[in-house]
Amino acid sequence: MPRDSHEPITPDEIIRAYSLGYFPMARARDDAEVVWVLPDERGVIFPADAKMPKRLARTVRQEIFEIRVNTAFGKVLEACAEQQKSRPDTWINDAIIEVYSELHYMGLAHSVECWRGGKLAGGLYGVALGGVFCGESMFSRERDASKVAMAHLMARIKAGGFKMIDAQFYNEHLVQFGLIGLPNEDYQARLQAALLESPLDVFGPDYQSDTTSVLQSITQTS
Repeated sequence: MPRDSHEPITPDEIIRAYSLGYFPMARARDDAEVVWVLPDERGVIFPADAKMPKRLARTVRQEIFEIRVNTAFGKVLEACAEQQKSRPDTWINDAIIEVYSELHYMGLAHSVECWRGGKLAGGLYGVALGGVFCGESMFSRERDASKVAMAHLMARIKAGGFKMIDAQFYNEHLVQFGLIGLPNEDYQARLQAALLESPLDVFGPDYQSDTTSVLQSITQTS
């Protein structure tokens, strides 16, 4: 994905990159440029194989958090870009914040948010293209907040008829949710097929979800 590094990233460029399997990352939070990444092994979750850890299922059932969708996309994006003790630097820079904000206004980028006491406790964001949800990042300010958001995301993805969640890299943290690693060749074939799908809009205000439907939709546990 060669490009003029002095030009800002555009939404069209992001969409084209995703359709080829690439995604952008900055080397550091204060780096003005991005690099285009195409992993040899892709981390994906197929809705039919999605799992929920038993302890997380109990937390979801307790309804500790209020779940909202797309009510604070900018705040979720900024929280994901914050430095933390366990993550002294991040790959989300100003250029990425700007272009994903544009994608949100276009109705392509979405956030799943956990609120408690009127405060944003955690969440995640990503981009929906055809039958693929490209997960970008998540954060927690309270225990299990990002995991609860992930459970609600998986339920929506399954209900909408999406073909997969693209988690970009294979990582042990998401294995508990059913993540597997795919060689790039296999991923590319599944990606092209999934991009042709037209799933339901499960991120709009007309779609309603509750705790019972989330727990019932993800019956496998880990």
